[in-house]
Amino acid sequence: MRISVIKSSLQVHEKYNQGLHIPKPLHLSPPRDHEIPADSPKQDIHERWQEIHGSNHWQGLLNPLHPWLQREIIKYGELAQATYDAFDFDCFSHYCGSCRYSPSRLFQKLGLTRCGYKVTKYLYAMSHVDLPHLLNRSLTGNKWSRDSNWMGYVAVSDDNESQRIGRRDVIVAWRGTVTPLEWVENIQERLESIEQHDVDVKVEHGFLSIFRSKSEATRYNKSSACEQAMREIERVVSFHRERGEGVSLTITGHSLGGALALLNAYEAAISQLDIPIAVFSFAAPRVGNTAFRDRLKHLGAKTLRVVIKQDVVPKMPGIVFNEGMKKFEEITGSLQWMYTHLGEELSLDVSSSPFLKHAWNPIGFHSLETYLHLVDGYSSQNEPFSHAAKRDIALVNKACNMVVDELRIPPCWHQLANKGLVQNSYGRWVHPERDVEDIPCPLGSNLSYT
Repeated sequence: MRISVIKSSLQVHEKYNQGLHIPKPLHLSPPRDHEIPADSPKQDIHERWQEIHGSNHWQGLLNPLHPWLQREIIKYGELAQATYDAFDFDCFSHYCGSCRYSPSRLFQKLGLTRCGYKVTKYLYAMSHVDLPHLLNRSLTGNKWSRDSNWMGYVAVSDDNESQRIGRRDVIVAWRGTVTPLEWVENIQERLESIEQHDVDVKVEHGFLSIFRSKSEATRYNKSSACEQAMREIERVVSFHRERGEGVSLTITGHSLGGALALLNAYEAAISQLDIPIAVFSFAAPRVGNTAFRDRLKHLGAKTLRVVIKQDVVPKMPGIVFNEGMKKFEEITGSLQWMYTHLGEELSLDVSSSPFLKHAWNPIGFHSLETYLHLVDGYSSQNEPFSHAAKRDIALVNKACNMVVDELRIPPCWHQLANKGLVQNSYGRWVHPERDVEDIPCPLGSNLSYT
């Protein structure tokens, strides 16, 4: 598998270099004054929220990109980015694989207090399949869990946000990974039936394992990530329906998180919640076969996939045999073993932004912050990058090196001071103990919601 991934990556690299028309270097000044707010104003979309949520498959809203939809895509992307910013990736930490903050403090700690949502539950996942690059483990022995990882959260819009968007919005944000080429190697390229009564509907084996694995021997996964999410979704939806409110379900995620978002949407759709369900995914790989695509479409869940054409992950699995083979079905017949994308696509191009380096950079191409920058400056396929984009360009370099050097943004700048170490009262550098309320606890993974 490693060899095939490397070959695939090199092929994409070669095609990229052959087809790329790199513009001449520009004399760049900072794209905005440092005193200008870095986020766009939120428009009142309550009269057209169904369209923005995909009721008509975003017809007429993608090219050109409607500014209301643009702002909502960025909002959901930032809620997905929160799962990275709060995750403890430090393999020397006793709490590696957990969230650094409690549900009640998550948005406060990440500077997202104005996002308009309140976290109601944390989600945890494990896997019965050996996937070393998909789940993080401590090298020192975990104080909190040997088997599970924090994989995301459920949140619900507050009163002000609900009034702006025209309904109570329940969101599920799924975390991805930060090592895209490594975890792609772990994709089994093995399809597994997702339903017992319909064996033709199949999805990737490893993704399904993370979504549905559970064990009574664990603290956090006595129930699977799927069961945790669905119980909380049903509870919050019921709570607001009893009060006569309109409710929607929006599921978002980046990379692996985008794959889990599709599985979550499928589970929600077959649960007959009778509410609008939409997925906003970023850099998501293919998840299932044509039968999975057709079943999810029939169930009414809407999907908007945001992809960067230089990013290799959305091309996997099935980099050769995929939905592009459909034109040969008259010769081959229906290929149920073939992976396929589903839903609508918003395609972005790194070379459209004068603020980004255009050299081959698979980690930078895959970064969610790169995606959000390109969405922020996108108008249409035929228009140049908008210099009126509001998001802070420095965010792109949080975990990669994509911003042009002229803007003097250091690469990979987003990290804990002293890599998380603090000096104790004896003058020794140690890993600090967490605040009591931020220590993971199975009973504290959700908030009472009334």
